[in-house]
Amino acid sequence: MKSRHRISLLVTTAVSVMPCMSALAATTTAHPATRHHSAKPSSAAHSAAHPAATTATPAVVAPRKKKTDVNFTGEAETINVTTGTHATNRKARESSSPVSVISAATLRHSGMMNVADALTRTYASINVQAMGADSSALTSSIQMRGLGPNEVLVLVDGKRRHNTANITADAGPQFGSTGADLNTIPASAIDHIEVLEDGAAAMYGSDAIAGVVNIITKKQAHGMHTSVQTGANAYNGDGWQYKVDADGGVKWGNDGYLHISGEVYHTDHMVVGARDHRLIGSWPNNATTTGYYNGVVPNAMNVPADSNKIMSTPEETRESLAIDFGKTITEGVNFYGLITYMHRHGEAYENYRTPAIAPTMYPAGFSPLETSEENDYAATLGLKGDNFFGFDWDLSTTYGADGNKIGNKNTANTGMLASTCSTDPTSSYYSTDGCGWSPSSTRAETYRMAQWTNNLDFRRQFNIAHTVPMTLAFGGEHRLETYQIKAGTPPSYELGGTQGYAGLGPNSAGNWSRDIWAAYVDGDFHPLKHWDLDFAGRFEHYTDVGNTENGKVSTRYDVTSKIALRGTISTGFRAPTLAEQHYSAMNVDPTGASGLLPVSSTAARVLGASALKPERSVSASGGIVVEPVKNFHVEADVYQINLRDRIVGGGTVKGESAIEAIEAMGYSLPLNSITADNVSAYYMTNGASTRTQGLDIKADYMIRFHNAGNLNLSMALDLNRTRLHHNGTDTNGNPLLNAQNIAYITTAYPRSKIILNALYTVGKWDFNVRQTRYGETTSMLTYYDWTDKTLPCPSGGSLAYSNSCFAQFKNTPRWLTDIEVGYRFNSNWHLAIGANNIFNVRPRRVQQVNNSRGAQIYDQFSLQVPITGGYYYGRINANF
Repeated sequence: MKSRHRISLLVTTAVSVMPCMSALAATTTAHPATRHHSAKPSSAAHSAAHPAATTATPAVVAPRKKKTDVNFTGEAETINVTTGTHATNRKARESSSPVSVISAATLRHSGMMNVADALTRTYASINVQAMGADSSALTSSIQMRGLGPNEVLVLVDGKRRHNTANITADAGPQFGSTGADLNTIPASAIDHIEVLEDGAAAMYGSDAIAGVVNIITKKQAHGMHTSVQTGANAYNGDGWQYKVDADGGVKWGNDGYLHISGEVYHTDHMVVGARDHRLIGSWPNNATTTGYYNGVVPNAMNVPADSNKIMSTPEETRESLAIDFGKTITEGVNFYGLITYMHRHGEAYENYRTPAIAPTMYPAGFSPLETSEENDYAATLGLKGDNFFGFDWDLSTTYGADGNKIGNKNTANTGMLASTCSTDPTSSYYSTDGCGWSPSSTRAETYRMAQWTNNLDFRRQFNIAHTVPMTLAFGGEHRLETYQIKAGTPPSYELGGTQGYAGLGPNSAGNWSRDIWAAYVDGDFHPLKHWDLDFAGRFEHYTDVGNTENGKVSTRYDVTSKIALRGTISTGFRAPTLAEQHYSAMNVDPTGASGLLPVSSTAARVLGASALKPERSVSASGGIVVEPVKNFHVEADVYQINLRDRIVGGGTVKGESAIEAIEAMGYSLPLNSITADNVSAYYMTNGASTRTQGLDIKADYMIRFHNAGNLNLSMALDLNRTRLHHNGTDTNGNPLLNAQNIAYITTAYPRSKIILNALYTVGKWDFNVRQTRYGETTSMLTYYDWTDKTLPCPSGGSLAYSNSCFAQFKNTPRWLTDIEVGYRFNSNWHLAIGANNIFNVRPRRVQQVNNSRGAQIYDQFSLQVPITGGYYYGRINANF
């Protein structure tokens, strides 16, 4: 039993108080020549060979431990990591590549209720966008080491996690992404998270360019834990949240376990205070005498100034479940599995429509809501054994899918209300559902992304010439990916579509699929007692984009027991997703529209699009691990990622060319209410080559004051810079990326991020203080409605809504302060009260000419300070 006075919180290397019983980490025969191997336990504790199957599900039930709400010192030295290595019994600090372990306790101490937000608070190399646009506001995607969500691979218990179907269809740093949604997994199911900060496509395949996030679930066959947390954005007086979760384990016979976790989560809208500057009395005094709108103030109405709530967080209700199980079938063979399910309902505000938009339905104006009904599920079943001609083996199958029904609420189809609407099928203004009325809610579209993955993996340890210890691993994988788009109801897309979010028509609907076949081999050698050398290679065949071969070489040398050097060089790739190849979208706002064209469409080809091909990367990193004094650990790693053929949003055109391209896709626009210069069309393209360079430093130090308690100090630093090395051209010879697109992929990510954490525990009390510094981000902002339309853009045309002239905007560095105070009543009950961003630090405000309609006062695409401001919360944990 651990003493409650030995408490340690490690922001970047902490591990769970109930360590994952990874059977792989506990298997295989030891070799005396290396400290990374130990004697093989019973066959019932066996695990898989491949790292994509290394988070094991042992049938042996671990001895019971009393669980508490905070970490204990020494845990970082007891967890055997399974990410980024085939070797066994290897700790994070012994890895040849940078691997960090984040415990469930660390995630709880973040004060955040979402897994993605908790990682952002506690991990310096991971960030999220300030606010997603449209449907992407409903899915929080992480970015790592300056690269996008699609360049981060997510595993759950070592198995590839399926991606969300909810694509980010709006321009920005996450444009086109369908990254794995971490929030589909109950936080109560997570034992710890392993983060590999290295390119690993040679081990795991596509997407593992920036790094790998491996979520390890709980597998205990005993105990129960429950937690209730609630809080709100106190300075705003809104954004109230609550979360109730529970998990528990029971024995399955004498040699198995069943662990069930569940969670219910809800959050209200948090609306940033803004003043709609379209309203009477808001426009500049010279608006009618200069060229703002040729002497006319458009849509100026006497309505409440706070009507526009688009800069806000969505309302969300989420229920999730996880069932983890394992059992010995026969001696040396185990059966295991994991089932997860999540349902989410979300609603996000769109721009406020003035009374002039749909006066017959909304005489006081209206704020459309974009809605989402999402069901996400996955199941893994597997068999593993420890003696197939001397090899450990693992045979598994994983099926996962995400289905999302996007809708509109509190909306109107203004084309159906217009006098030009016609019920004549031969008319270009034909309405399927009639004229003179409009539904107030519609289904805009439905997407579904599914992935079926089958793995067979082998591993064996032996000595070369009875001298050099080696771990040999090899295996194969088959993956079937499918993507489906269903058109919305006719009022959602006909005659310009519904206000707020125009639906997808039949021209955008379809079903697509592809098969992926892969084979890999990995050899981990110990030429010398303190020298580790690892070679990995992988071949993959995609039925739609061809073949790819990748390799990786990693090495580590322990100079002394306190100093080690490590380095890696690897090649990688990311295949274009089915969504990137086939998705199209229409967005209509009060005065403009934007259309995303599928690269395979005739409309996109006319604009210069060409078929997508895989991204390619070359990564190199090197670092040092030191322990200058006892209980003081420091890791420092430099890295460089060269990424070519990067898939980005590009080829943007505006005005009449954009209108023609959108209409060629079968959509019509409400031309009587939009500004032609504010209509854009674009597509996905292999439009850039970038170089990302950075430095990661992590340190932690435990100070024991004996009867006066313990103080654990930790620091994490990520310095990051991405530069554009090549801007591609379309088939017409035009540059694919403008200054705004370039900024999205090079400077929207913080130049630096520092997390300083101090956890002090004494008696029944624990105090946690966290300081986070976000470095500068730079954006190129569009000139919007308050821009004097007589001002020219030097490259041609008006400055307002220009596609070539932008305003440079710098989000200056910001410090955030988080505080949590906890009290343990007894071994079962713990209470915590905390405040994140206690001083209510907000992003820097943009100037009015770059503030669309006055409602978007912050740069929503920056990955810097959240827009939500101060958040206060309380939490009760109970353990039995």
